[in-house]
Amino acid sequence: MEVRAVTKYVRISPQKASDFSRTIQGKPVAEALAMAELSPRKAARLFAKTLKSALANAENNHELKKEALKVKQAVANPGPMLKRFRPKARGMAGRIRKRMSHFTVVLTDE
Repeated sequence: MEVRAVTKYVRISPQKASDFSRTIQGKPVAEALAMAELSPRKAARLFAKTLKSALANAENNHELKKEALKVKQAVANPGPMLKRFRPKARGMAGRIRKRMSHFTVVLTDE
């Protein structure tokens, strides 16, 4: 059985978030949560929220045990960008792209 949780419009770039998502893939849920709690990165804190949501979905909606679950997939997909401009030299404008991500966590009991 696979259980998903999605967090949308997270204000972190997908490049920074995917770095942490690769570390928790394939790990048991308890170990992945421990890694997320102890890591000082912003992506870890945000992925912990999504991981807890997926765990709650598995326990409450599908009656799965926490000990049997593994992180099958943890992905940070790109979301929309906030486009801003900053004044530059000689009257030009520099583009600033404030990136967002969509986090997806898939847990499995297999």
